[in-house]
Amino acid sequence: MTFDPTKPGADTVHICKLTLTDFRNYASLSLALRPGLVVFSGENGAGKTNLLEAISLLSPGRGLRRAPYAEVAREGGSGGFAVHAELDGPNGTFDIGTGTAGLDPGMEGGRRVRINATPVAADDLLDWLRVLWLTPSMDALFTGPAGDRRRFLDRLVLAIDPQHGRRAQDYEKAMRSRNRLLADGSRDGRYFDAIEMQMVEAGTAIAAARAEMVRLLAAMIDRQPQGPFPQADLALVGFLEAMIGQAPAVEIEEAFRAALASGRERDRAAGRTLDGPHRSDLIVRHRPKSMPAELCSTGEQKALLVGIILSHARLCGDVSGGVPILLLDEIAAHLDSGRRAALFSILEDLGSQTFMTGTEADLFSSIVGRAQFLTVDHGSVRTTDAS
Repeated sequence: MTFDPTKPGADTVHICKLTLTDFRNYASLSLALRPGLVVFSGENGAGKTNLLEAISLLSPGRGLRRAPYAEVAREGGSGGFAVHAELDGPNGTFDIGTGTAGLDPGMEGGRRVRINATPVAADDLLDWLRVLWLTPSMDALFTGPAGDRRRFLDRLVLAIDPQHGRRAQDYEKAMRSRNRLLADGSRDGRYFDAIEMQMVEAGTAIAAARAEMVRLLAAMIDRQPQGPFPQADLALVGFLEAMIGQAPAVEIEEAFRAALASGRERDRAAGRTLDGPHRSDLIVRHRPKSMPAELCSTGEQKALLVGIILSHARLCGDVSGGVPILLLDEIAAHLDSGRRAALFSILEDLGSQTFMTGTEADLFSSIVGRAQFLTVDHGSVRTTDAS
């Protein structure tokens, strides 16, 4: 897992201006933004999370809601949407534009991405900035399905290793092809061998990247003193993960190839591929209590999750020289005053541009004068005088 410090995004980047067109409940919006802490306050349904979602689309994928793009476009609008951001980084200012404006609204496909007006692939965004988020829907991360934890871990990996997304796409594509062969009743060994080799190469690389992220993140967590956000113990569970670090990559690939080949009839009966990194899980424990995260209280689970995100932001700073832009939706609602104060202090120390939302601006009263406050009101945003 490497990061090229000569790339444009190797230091802290912040959004100077955000412009939305036909995005969710925003017909047209232009916001001037400052570095550091930014607070969006307003009642439920006003459009606070929509702003975070727009910023999340400055990274690859479907954003923090993982919504189909047709749902993102404003109802009654042009049928498409556009997000444009002016950003400032160590190498000066640059522009990112993305959206579906001008594309066929009847086709649910990708979105256009432009950097400095030049068309690029969405994965190229990672050369310029990283964006990470924490939303209320993630509060059930430790008690929900393993797939949610894999996606969470993969997002952490992607923030440091831009190639991870491509490997995941290659693996998923090959696995879908294998599953179709199983469903069609094919027993052509040549086809299976070719597809399974693609799965082996991409899948082993995925498992290795995840394992390296867990190792690096665990080391960063160990470096942090005990505080309001408890330390977490992390572990990966899976067929490939059990071999990572215990055998050379070539032996792991051969073991995976043999497992896929010998498991064809079993997988045919199951209707899907049963071995591989798509079945792995991230296990988290509350270290001070020596307790599985899923058995902790909801408040403890939230604190654990915040601690992991903060440690990962620090890790990004160590590896790349700059922390990611952070999106923290309704972050203060379930934290007591002590934890809120500690969180704000840590975020300021990180130096990241951090966007936070809340129904009550009073939850952020301790950072008045140190943060930019904006009030969101159903399609409009205004500066709060108190800031």
